[in-house]
Amino acid sequence: MELDFERCYRAVSSRDQRFDGWFYTAVRTTGIYCRPSCPAVTPKRENVEFHPSAAAAQRAGFRACRRCRPDAAPGSPEWDVRADVVGRAMRLIGDGVVDREGVPGLAVRLGYTERHLHRMLTAELGAGPLALARAQRAQTARILIETTDLGLAEIAFAAGFGSVRQFNDTILEVYARPPGQLRERRPKATTEAGTIALRLAFRAPLHIPSLLDFLAARALPGIEEVTGTAYRRGLRLPHGSATVTLRPGDRWVSASLRLADVRDLAPAVARCRRLFDLDADPIAVDGTLGEDPALSAAVRAEPGVRVPRSVDGFEMAVRAIVGQQVSVASARTTLTRLLPAGAADLVGFPSAETVAEMPDSAFRMPAARRATIRALAEAVADGKVDLEPGADRAEAVARLMEVPGIGPWTAGYVAMRAIGDPDVFLPTDVAVQRGAGLLGLPSTPKALAQHASRWRPWRSYAVIRLWRSYPQAAPASARKRHSVIPNR
Repeated sequence: MELDFERCYRAVSSRDQRFDGWFYTAVRTTGIYCRPSCPAVTPKRENVEFHPSAAAAQRAGFRACRRCRPDAAPGSPEWDVRADVVGRAMRLIGDGVVDREGVPGLAVRLGYTERHLHRMLTAELGAGPLALARAQRAQTARILIETTDLGLAEIAFAAGFGSVRQFNDTILEVYARPPGQLRERRPKATTEAGTIALRLAFRAPLHIPSLLDFLAARALPGIEEVTGTAYRRGLRLPHGSATVTLRPGDRWVSASLRLADVRDLAPAVARCRRLFDLDADPIAVDGTLGEDPALSAAVRAEPGVRVPRSVDGFEMAVRAIVGQQVSVASARTTLTRLLPAGAADLVGFPSAETVAEMPDSAFRMPAARRATIRALAEAVADGKVDLEPGADRAEAVARLMEVPGIGPWTAGYVAMRAIGDPDVFLPTDVAVQRGAGLLGLPSTPKALAQHASRWRPWRSYAVIRLWRSYPQAAPASARKRHSVIPNR
């Protein structure tokens, strides 16, 4: 991927935080790479080179700055927007697929040969899948070294390294210190034993009330809860269960994780970032939406509104199906019956395999809706429908539409919140229509969809703002006239 030197250098000179994660600054005279906003003295132009990924900078022989910690920068928003193979690969690598399944598993998921996948990633990011996964392992290992009492050998394998030697060599190369010295420098513990505490960076602004309001209104008892300014939920991860507490702040989101298996740290972090949409570029989103006079006042009043996404694509799809034509409260009651009884703490949503095997008595809903959920669960369990972060968005929507009982609204809602498509619009949604009407926009589906074309590629964010402009749920009589009304 070509980086414009002048544009990058201007961002570094002004310490522009908006570019953190977009590229990395490497300084030849020091052998260090930084995020653009690093507070250190701006290096001379002739000593600087720019890299599209931390892995590329490491591959070129640079080590991470200990001051700005570039490996903890927000991810590039490009990987959220892009639906191509490289974007899908980056989302899967972030979710730990290479650590669990290797490069062959990643290639199979994407439908390409390992060689071709390596060529594409290297051309875009300056590093192949192994190097990208290695950079992530180093970051995971550093977090575990500095926040847990695990032995270094345990950390090596928990972070995904194949051997202790590989772990030691990588940490020394990336951080210019052996693991033992990193542990000596760790701050005094401020969390309870067994808890991993970390900070999740984001690009400001982040409109916290809209995010927490949205999640609180839809919180599913037994799985998630919002208390004050904290969001807490259970997670179902590749190697076991977990609970996470997220507290958004002005500069970062504080996260406290309790993991059944520390190998799940990287996927847990990736899913929390996805849930709060932390890799978004709010300046780009608000810049596009704010150009529309109908939305400009809302954008000025509430900058940085995000799309609350999902930690579990199957869970979100089931929520969407159950929420058709019923109130939010009714949907929550129905969904709660699918959860295991007697859990001592918050738990993750049941897997597709578990739901597919549940008896009819667990589904207290119309028979047609029960059949739709069963069909979806079987399709996800069999691999016919992919709702993972790296899913092909167009194919996922097409496969969802093949499930009896799933229409355009449900498929679009799942694409927006589960698969992370930033450009979904729901013109048949009653609350979207009413919110549009209150803002002086066309309220009929066809006219509204035509108007919404000016919001590309951020129409999902426009949906959230339209819902927010009309916060009241549609009356029951209105819901009955529309087969696609959501549990928004």
